Amino acid sequence: MLDIVLIAGSSRPDSQSAKVAHFLRQRLITLGKTSAELSQVIDLGTGPLPLWPGEDNGTWADYAPRLQRADALVVIAPEWNGMAGPAIKNFFIYASKAELAHKPGLLVGVSSGIGGGSPIAELRSSSYKNCRINYLPEHLIVRSVTKVLNDEQPASEDDSRIRARIDYALDILGKYAEALKPVRAAIDLSDPAFTNGM
Repeated sequence: MLDIVLIAGSSRPDSQSAKVAHFLRQRLITLGKTSAELSQVIDLGTGPLPLWPGEDNGTWADYAPRLQRADALVVIAPEWNGMAGPAIKNFFIYASKAELAHKPGLLVGVSSGIGGGSPIAELRSSSYKNCRINYLPEHLIVRSVTKVLNDEQPASEDDSRIRARIDYALDILGKYAEALKPVRAAIDLSDPAFTNGM
């Protein structure tokens, strides 16, 4: 069983990003990739981080050990005005190689409309730099999020299609998580000369 952390990247409590995170967590459990004990959702809407470089109120001190233990991450990023939201971007300013280096990450864009691709592109371009997360070439975009993933059974063809794509992507994440375990163990991350990425 894999230790998988899902990051719900909205700053709003009870967000659609959190709904998606909990759905994905349950699918990971159902698919046998993880267990209820090993998987968890970090919801930045209900447990926000202080805006960097503010003083940590203990939230990061709680999140960091969970992330260090993780074998893989799922990063759920809402699209706000064509960009990744501020909470998920702030999360990656806190994250370092100590928590995320060489761990597979599945990016999930969330949109209430037909968008959702912009947060994927934005996070791929910069969020990995210092934390060294290894984003999968596969990603998910949950469009019209209020209309999908709401019930146990799909409500429409679009709902069925995204559920099938979710299972496909989560299977790939599990395979990467297993494959990268020995890679992480073989890499020396202690050299202070290379604390930050280029």
